[in-house]
Amino acid sequence: MYNSNFGMVMALNYYHIFKKVKEARKLVIKGITNAASGHPGGSFSMAEIMGCMYFKFLNYDPKNPLWENRDRLVLSKGHASPGLFSNLAVAGFFDKSEIETLRKFGSKLQGHPDFKCPGVEFCGGSLGLGLSFSTGMALAARIDGKNHHIYTIIGDGESDEGQVWEAAMTASKYKVDNLTVFLDRNFIQQDDYTERVMPLDEELVSDDISEMWKNAARWRVGDKWRSFGWNVLEIDGHRIEQISKAVTSALQTKGTPSIIISRTIKGKSVEHMEDNPKWHGVAPNPQISPIIDLELDCQFLISPSIIAGDMTNLENEVKRAALARSDFIHLDVMDGMFVPNKTFDHEKIKQLRSITPIPFDTHLMINEPIKYVKDYVDAGSDIITVHVEVCDESSFGEIHDILRSNSVSVGLAINPDTELPLWSEKFIPDLDQLIIMSVIPGKSGQKYIESTHEKTQRIVKFLSERKFEGLIEADGGVDLTNVECCFLDGARVFVGGSAIMGQKDVRTTIIEFRKKLMHARRKLLIHKAHSLGNADLVKKWIDLHEVGKKKTELLQIAQEAGFA
Repeated sequence: MYNSNFGMVMALNYYHIFKKVKEARKLVIKGITNAASGHPGGSFSMAEIMGCMYFKFLNYDPKNPLWENRDRLVLSKGHASPGLFSNLAVAGFFDKSEIETLRKFGSKLQGHPDFKCPGVEFCGGSLGLGLSFSTGMALAARIDGKNHHIYTIIGDGESDEGQVWEAAMTASKYKVDNLTVFLDRNFIQQDDYTERVMPLDEELVSDDISEMWKNAARWRVGDKWRSFGWNVLEIDGHRIEQISKAVTSALQTKGTPSIIISRTIKGKSVEHMEDNPKWHGVAPNPQISPIIDLELDCQFLISPSIIAGDMTNLENEVKRAALARSDFIHLDVMDGMFVPNKTFDHEKIKQLRSITPIPFDTHLMINEPIKYVKDYVDAGSDIITVHVEVCDESSFGEIHDILRSNSVSVGLAINPDTELPLWSEKFIPDLDQLIIMSVIPGKSGQKYIESTHEKTQRIVKFLSERKFEGLIEADGGVDLTNVECCFLDGARVFVGGSAIMGQKDVRTTIIEFRKKLMHARRKLLIHKAHSLGNADLVKKWIDLHEVGKKKTELLQIAQEAGFA
C-alpha cells in the first residue's frame, strides 16, 4: 500500500519523484510510438503533477485497486491517457511492458481511460465531464463519512465547456473541501493556442506563447475561479516543490474546494514538441524515439552555492537564488575539521528553510556524518550528500537508511584525489546523486581541476554498468567556460559558486548557464541522430523544431559537426 506523506514531517523526496517522472515520460513515448497514435503533448504537460500525486500524495494499493479507502484521481482530459497509464504502470498497477499494447484491440489501455484498466477512476471520453463526476464522488464520500480525497486534472481546452463552470458552482455551493483540482494550463488545445480559440486569460495576438506564459499581468483564469468561490493556488506546474507545497496547502484548506492552476508547457522535456500545437495528438516517428529517449536523460539542474555570496546574510542569498529560479539551493556545510574552513550547521539551515520551497541540496563536508545526519534531516534538507572519505560501508548504510526512511534523497561525494571505494558498489543502484569534486573542498573561487573531465567520463561509464539511476553533480570551479564540457562528460547537476552567487545578477547568470547547457544537449542529440541515421536523420530531427529559434542553432551545430 502506498501511503501519503501528508501530515508527517518529511522531506520532498525530490529525486524519487524526479526519476519516476522521467520513467513515466519514457513509457509514454514507447506506448505512443508503438501505437503510431496518441497524445504526447498533454501527457507531458502534466507529467510532474502526476508524479507528485502517485509518488507522494495519493493513498492507494496497486494490488487492490478498488480498496475502499483509496484516494481517487480523475483524469478529465482523457486524451492524455498515456500520461495516466504510464504512472499506473510505474506505480505497479500492471506490468510496464503492457504499455506497448496502447490503443490495440483487446488492450486495457485504450485511447481514453477505461474502467477495464486497474487504477482508472473515470472513463474519460467526452471532455468537460470530469469535474462534475469528481464533485459527485466528493459529495458521496462526505455522505458516507469517508476521509479519502478526490483529485482531478482538467485541461484548459476543455474549460471552454459550460459544464466545467456548472460543476465549479456546485462544488463551491456544497463546500466540498475534499476535492482538489489541477488545471493543466498549457495554453494549447487541439486546433490552436487556447487564447486564440476562447481566451481564459487574455487574447493572444502573436505566435509567441512564451510571452503569455511569462507575463503574470495577463493571467485572468485564477480570478475566474475565485469569483466562483474556490481556493485558488497558482504555480509552475513543472516545479515538483511548488506542486508539493500547493497540494499540502489545499489539503489544509477547509470549507471550500481548491484549484491549483498549473502553468505548464505542452510537450515539456522534448524540445520539438514544446509549445507546438501540432504535438497535441501526433505520435513520434520510430526513428526519432531513441533520440527522444536520450533527450529525456539529458535533463539538467542548476544548484547555486550560497556560501559564494554574502555569508553575513545567507537569508538574502537564498532569496536571490530563489528569484533566479534555481533548481536547487546548494548548502555547503563545513566543520573546520574535514576541511579547513567552517560555514554553518543545521541550525542555520532550519532558519533558512521557510524562505523557499526550492529543494535544499545539503553537502556535508564534515567528519563523522553519521552522528549529525538526522539533525540535517530535521532542519529541512531534501538531498543530503556525505563524503566517502569519512564513511565506511556500515556507517553509510546507516546514513542511507535514515535518509530513505525520512524521504530525503541520498548522495555520495568524492574529492579530486579519491576514487569510489569498493564498499560503495552495493549502494550504486539506489544512489540518487554522486558529487564529483573538481576543486579541493573547503573554499570557493578555485579553478576547475582539468583532470576531472576524464575522471567524470570514466565514473559515468562505471556507474552505468552498475545500474546507477541517479545524477552526477559537478561541484567546484564550474563556470560558463566549462559547463558545456561538464555536461558532455555526463554531469547533469551543476553547482555554481562564485560563477553564479558571486555575480550581481544571479537570474541572468543562470539563464546564461541554461543556454550553454541547452547548446551542449542539442550537440549530443545531433550526434545521436547522426549515429542512428546519418545526415538524413539529422535533417529530419532538425526539421521537427518549428517553434522559436531552436532550428537555427541546431542547423549551426550540425554544420559545425559536418552533418549538414
